[in-house]
Amino acid sequence: MADVIDFAAGGYRFIKGVSQYSAGVAAQPGYRLERVRFAEPVPLAEGFARIAEVIKAAGRPLTAFAACELRSPAPFTEEGFIAFNAIYIETLKQWGLFEGGLNPVARSNVCPEIAPPPVPSFHAFAFTVEDAGAAPSFVVAGSGEAPEGHAKYQDHIVNRGDLSTEGLRGKARFVLAEMERRAGLLGFGWKDTTAVQLYTVHDVHPFLAEEIVRRGAARGGLTWHFNRPPVQELEYEMDCRGIPVERVI
Repeated sequence: MADVIDFAAGGYRFIKGVSQYSAGVAAQPGYRLERVRFAEPVPLAEGFARIAEVIKAAGRPLTAFAACELRSPAPFTEEGFIAFNAIYIETLKQWGLFEGGLNPVARSNVCPEIAPPPVPSFHAFAFTVEDAGAAPSFVVAGSGEAPEGHAKYQDHIVNRGDLSTEGLRGKARFVLAEMERRAGLLGFGWKDTTAVQLYTVHDVHPFLAEEIVRRGAARGGLTWHFNRPPVQELEYEMDCRGIPVERVI
């Protein structure tokens, strides 16, 4: 499938996304994804160094780096987000992760509303390890309520500025459908998830049962982070994963 690309150097395949991240990753046969969460957010440069240590200690190349979850101080302007991404992807290029000019690494980047980190920081990451008998594993990258790949998010935000229950419901429906689309490209669905994460500071209870639980998106529970998406005016974001091995360091 043209949208899904094999990244042999990392032991995974990825959904072609935008320059700053792919839309999702899945381990290739003979590998599994492992997720590592930092006990506290780690600033970007230090985080990359610690991630490199973990990956090398597992006997894997840096190209095994497959996904990450970031925490930023506050939502960026469009220009600020572009500038941040330019810094972030430099390390990925140094690690040999831009084969063919495409970024294979999936990502979420959200902003805690309370007690945010002072600088952009790593919350968690995932990488591939060799495992001949591994069950399939995957990560779907975070998405807010706007299609990616356009010059500006603001011009394409679903129900822009509408924080009513129905406005938020429309935002949630868009994001849930995008989660399903991305997971489907990798060959998965809600039944395969081990965790689903929601990022918003708004009340989702009025449509939680009908829009999220009934479609199977909370089969293993729903982790709600009181965070905002990374770009101003976006209000609702989700990501999901199916990973059997996770740890905290």
